[in-house]
Amino acid sequence: MASKPIIVGVGIPMIIVGALMAWLWAPMEGDFKNQVELIGSTIGILGVVFAVSGLFYTKEPVMH
Repeated sequence: MASKPIIVGVGIPMIIVGALMAWLWAPMEGDFKNQVELIGSTIGILGVVFAVSGLFYTKEPVMH
């Protein structure tokens, strides 16, 4: 019962943007390389968190 809109609409784009920031944009920066790398990594990690939470999301409460 995964939520595809959360995974595809939020999680995966955040992972991609974070990876692009950390790997492509950060090396081009001079003084702010560490900050750009940190922000890119943080966005990527949050994307993974959103993707995993999308796997466990359900609209109806699970009653056992």
